[in-house]
Amino acid sequence: METALNFALEQAQKAGASRVHLIRLRIGALSGVVPEALQFAFETLRSGTPAEAAELVIENVPARFWCPACTREFQSGDMLADCPDCHNPSGELRAGREMELASMEIE
Repeated sequence: METALNFALEQAQKAGASRVHLIRLRIGALSGVVPEALQFAFETLRSGTPAEAAELVIENVPARFWCPACTREFQSGDMLADCPDCHNPSGELRAGREMELASMEIE
């Protein structure tokens, strides 16, 4: 969370902002990140920064895999996912491991 907050503050400063009102993060289901822990860390780290009164919004991104046999995407909560149609294992994770700054509201 410290890295994400510092990045957001850096971007706000580059934009000439003096306050950050909202930070929206996209967190993948297989990223290994616990949203509640992020929220707790954010509330601790924001003190004394331009984001002191900011809200943290976490957007959950489901894990999406590609099945080359069926030529379709599907969702799964497991890293080793089988296609629900043909039951072949998918080796291609298309989304679900990200932790990214999606947007901010600044002033």
